[in-house]
Amino acid sequence: MDRIAAMRLFVRIVERGSFTAAAVDMGMPRATATTAIQRLERDLGARLLERTTRRVRPTLDGSLYWERCVQLLADLNEAETIFRNTEPRGPLRVDLQGTLARFFVFPALPDFIGRYPDISLNLSEGDRMVDLVAEGVDCVLRAGNLPDSGLVGRKLANLEQVTLASPAYLARYGTPLTLEDLADHLMVGYTASATGKPYPLDFEQGGQAREIAVSCSTVVRGAEIYTAAGLAGLGLIQIPRYRAAREIAKGELVPVLTSCPPPPMPVFILYPQNRHLSSRLRVFVDWIAEVFRAGGTSGAEPQSSE
Repeated sequence: MDRIAAMRLFVRIVERGSFTAAAVDMGMPRATATTAIQRLERDLGARLLERTTRRVRPTLDGSLYWERCVQLLADLNEAETIFRNTEPRGPLRVDLQGTLARFFVFPALPDFIGRYPDISLNLSEGDRMVDLVAEGVDCVLRAGNLPDSGLVGRKLANLEQVTLASPAYLARYGTPLTLEDLADHLMVGYTASATGKPYPLDFEQGGQAREIAVSCSTVVRGAEIYTAAGLAGLGLIQIPRYRAAREIAKGELVPVLTSCPPPPMPVFILYPQNRHLSSRLRVFVDWIAEVFRAGGTSGAEPQSSE
């Protein structure tokens, strides 16, 4: 294995925290990876990695070498891309929030595959904050306020939100006309992953943001079952309008408190701050921004979540 290949392997081991995972990513036997790193350490005259039963971590020398390797490999990749002028290729792992994937991403995905047939997509669904580096994920698509995660976030959209209830719920509890009326109502609780407690309902009134904790008898975690609970008449819900457009048109969900709507929900694509953007990740980020612009949503420039 030449020095460049050994550097790529070393960077991947640090990112994944595992010889085995890095070897799988690089398409080589674990024994080959171990031998290559031993040879690299011997040639450099420095111990680069600390091995424990659970995880592999860089030493102080290893951390310094990793930073240099990341920059050198980024420069090398950029130079090769310029001179080869090749189409993006290779695997790309993306974790998607489910309803965004269903309504925005998958309907447009054949276009991306047609543009970049040499990119191999590996897509998963989730709404938790993923450790991108440790789990080998290139980027995630998430809705909600940007977490303090050390990731770079490119804002794709601001989605209009609505407060909704089913006709059966309104027949039982009445229609709330003011925020004060919420004292006599129920909401469907949606639990926050960070605290395990239900989010309050959010409103904008007179240019001011207000949070109101409404009583709830049902608590859920998951966008699909949250909407389903609202349809079943279990309480008020707040979701992006796109998600309920069909149910609103059919009268299965009814907008309420329209004079003080929830604030818009931001949508971000997140990727590691210190990792060089591969050409395949760059074109995916640009493409998904196109998808949300085509959907009539408003976006913004990249920003850091720190």
